[in-house]
Amino acid sequence: MTERATPVRAAVIVVAAGSGSRLGRYTPKAFVEVGGRTLLQHAVESAAGAATVGHIVAVVPPQLIQRATDIVAACLASHVSPTTPISWSVVEGADSRFRSVERGLRSLDPSWDVVLVHDAARALAPSRVFDDVIAAVRETGDGVVASLPVVDTINVVNSDGVVTHPVDRSTLAIMQTPQGFPRHDFDNAYVRATLPDYTDDAAVFAAAGFRVLTVLGDSASFKITMPDDLVRAESVLESATAFGVTGVLDTRGVLRVGTGVDTHAFSDDPEVALTLAGLSWPGERSLSGHSDGDAAAHAVCDALLSAAGLGDIGGIFGTDDPRFAGASGDVFVTHAVELLRAAGFEPLNVTVQIIGNRPRLSGRRAEAEAVLSSWVGAPVSVSATTTDGLGFTGRGEGVAAVASALIRALPAR
Repeated sequence: MTERATPVRAAVIVVAAGSGSRLGRYTPKAFVEVGGRTLLQHAVESAAGAATVGHIVAVVPPQLIQRATDIVAACLASHVSPTTPISWSVVEGADSRFRSVERGLRSLDPSWDVVLVHDAARALAPSRVFDDVIAAVRETGDGVVASLPVVDTINVVNSDGVVTHPVDRSTLAIMQTPQGFPRHDFDNAYVRATLPDYTDDAAVFAAAGFRVLTVLGDSASFKITMPDDLVRAESVLESATAFGVTGVLDTRGVLRVGTGVDTHAFSDDPEVALTLAGLSWPGERSLSGHSDGDAAAHAVCDALLSAAGLGDIGGIFGTDDPRFAGASGDVFVTHAVELLRAAGFEPLNVTVQIIGNRPRLSGRRAEAEAVLSSWVGAPVSVSATTTDGLGFTGRGEGVAAVASALIRALPAR
């Protein structure tokens, strides 16, 4: 196809030449179907849905050139317009990702001055991420990678499996695709590359001495590598369809729900007052725990994290971390909200039900809702119930809490 470049658009290399053996399929990964369409089709449609993409080249296994040509042609037929046509081509891949990208790059007309590389395995990446990467490349002249913050606790482990020390996760990021680069520098980086086994193109670019920056990626851009990832992808597509998102997946405005559950036993320490739902309860037995034992706040935290797919309170904060010894519930909830926003989400509302015989919530319900709502930055409703004498809560041994959170993906910046 004839390539047409404009000052505002870029070319995308969709890497789809891998075998995908870890998926346990005989078909190369990019040609495996999810939601009734191949990963290649999803990836091409995502790229084509970006306003600033003008050309797409698919790099595929040599035996699937014709099938890929048919797929790409069908995908782009509905995206081509008289004013902003998207040109395309299909190129035979090589025996490594590095060489496959190199072949895609060499096939591009020199007029494309910004080039993105995108893995077909990240088939559900929203179109707006492509636009964000392209805009950042043009603004800075640097390489730009879509990425997500690391939310799990990370430790260095020695050869004997012994944890030696934690790593500051604020300095870490999870690299995704698309990754974008100024064309001239990207060409030079590939010419100067000395190792054929770079894990991604940002590594090639950085190894050549060029700077690489990041923009916020998307949780939907996860890499489909193992059979469980296909199940997750099916679930994401089903959820998007249920909320009226059709065509190219874009999580803007998509609603997600999470659930959190927490339990704490009553402490025997008479010197410590109970903290629950963000309130102090003088005269009531406190709850035991590494922190302040606020089961309601902890359940809210878990609900928010689970809605965004960011893990749970134990994995992020850790009961063995001395920084959180005795920490109040607002530390956990407000940080969970920060992680949500960093991952591209905002809380809409939360409900939490406290289960136990004591304390009596009814007289302080509004107070608890006001405190928790201020932490979350969205309405929080609080309720309470007993278990009619059943279980550890019915016997007065502790308190449980169950929370549900509704969150929404933030609009493109």
